[in-house]
Amino acid sequence: MSEQKICFISWSGGMDSTGLVTKKLSEGYDVHTVSFNYGQKHFVELERLQQNIQYFKSHNIKVDHTLITISNTFKKEHSTLMSGGEKVPEGYYEESNMLKTVVSNRNAIFFSHLYSLAHQYAYSNRTPVEISLGVHSGDHAIYPDCRPEFYDIMFKGASVGNYDSHLVTMSLPYLNDNKLVILQDALEACTILGLDFDTVFANTNTCYEPDEQGRSTGRTGADTERILAFHDLGRPDPVPYVAPWEEVLAFALQARESFENQFK
Repeated sequence: MSEQKICFISWSGGMDSTGLVTKKLSEGYDVHTVSFNYGQKHFVELERLQQNIQYFKSHNIKVDHTLITISNTFKKEHSTLMSGGEKVPEGYYEESNMLKTVVSNRNAIFFSHLYSLAHQYAYSNRTPVEISLGVHSGDHAIYPDCRPEFYDIMFKGASVGNYDSHLVTMSLPYLNDNKLVILQDALEACTILGLDFDTVFANTNTCYEPDEQGRSTGRTGADTERILAFHDLGRPDPVPYVAPWEEVLAFALQARESFENQFK
């Protein structure tokens, strides 16, 4: 009998990490997830995540989950992502818009918590554990803490700083891919798991500026990137938007065209 594969994932409740969770589940991993309440205005992502945990459970799929509250760490953070912060800029996913959504040292803090929990499990059970993250190429240009060199350094530091660190490995399966690939993998994974793809992704959030009902605006950079990925997949996004799908898609396509025209 083969040894059970163990995976620890930082699960935000967004599209990328949710897709990664389904991928690892479909590959036969025992999946442990960690989420963070850091004072983000899009807290609905954590509520949707809980809906997915219950949905998985209804299909006899167990996902271990830990929620960590670290909002005091970011109480002076000026990012537009934070509760009480300025409005998140609208438009295409480009540097001028997305720089305002950077949160100081966020992924370093997330990674440290994730590594610690993974290492504790590996050390206590004397078993190999994999850390897996949904970081992808679309994030590299804007977010320094999503770049390959950042995670290489973080993982090396954690490995040097802990005994028996050989038990913990790191996987970044989408490092050189994009959101479309994540969705394609998730579609296949949901089929393998017997899950409804639309239900799973309706239980996610990508919008940094959801309305009071938790609906996505469809107009921020993160929104447009997600909308275009679903469009390229040939499916409408099942997540609730404040406007009809045709309208938010038209905005995303126009935003991308305007951005690309700058370089012609």
